[in-house]
Amino acid sequence: MTTTVTEPFFRPLSADGADGLRVLATGSTAGPWFPDAQHMGPPSALLVRALERCAPREEVLLSRVTVEVLGRVPMGELTVRAWVERPGRTIELVVAELAAAGRTVARATGWRLAVTDTSAAATDAGPAMPGPEQGAVIPTPAGWLPGYLDAVDWRWLSGHLGRSGPGRAWGRLRVPVVEGEEPTPWQCLAAVADSTNGVAARLDLNDWLFVNTDLSLHLHRAPRGAWIGLDADSVIGPEGLGTAFSVLHDEHGPVGRAAQALTVRPR
Repeated sequence: MTTTVTEPFFRPLSADGADGLRVLATGSTAGPWFPDAQHMGPPSALLVRALERCAPREEVLLSRVTVEVLGRVPMGELTVRAWVERPGRTIELVVAELAAAGRTVARATGWRLAVTDTSAAATDAGPAMPGPEQGAVIPTPAGWLPGYLDAVDWRWLSGHLGRSGPGRAWGRLRVPVVEGEEPTPWQCLAAVADSTNGVAARLDLNDWLFVNTDLSLHLHRAPRGAWIGLDADSVIGPEGLGTAFSVLHDEHGPVGRAAQALTVRPR
């Protein structure tokens, strides 16, 4: 049964400063795997927030973000900070880290590229998915823990969490990423895109663990709006490895691609 979630993902415990931002992760961040660990969607969105706020400039756009999962992200207090790793007028690299009890648990890198008018050379990005209004609301199946999954308004076009195989779904955050703030489209995209693995699940969660160790997002244009669509699939190999991947959409059409490396093992 779907639970109504009202808590933001994170409550600020400090103001943004030179030492970063301290936050408290709420129950809305809890993942479907372990009751004491977060789904990586909320931390990915928090890391993207840090990248966006790090020395922002209107003449560059965030183009690629890779989140590396360095360990379980626990519930409770966290600190996120960001810095410019490689400054540049047209190309620059920004980095953000998320720490719990002084230990780095996730890191994100983002390339920001110069804004130029390439509308005359723009190519067809492919067909748009049917809109979220055409999707179905399907209850979360038994075995998937509540928290993050209930904090997202899911609309399924094909497949669902209880069915093996590729899937197409829309997601929209029901709660803020940080309390008191409207999440940006990039934050919404990161929070939803980390569910590529779940939307394209090939295995039964009750029998298998298939956890992503990263999330790479490559965009060809800036996302718009709150709804993020995933046209997702995954491949499981014979040696404990797998990959999940999706075409990312907003309500105006495709915006980019997502990919995740999976570690796979029986429960």
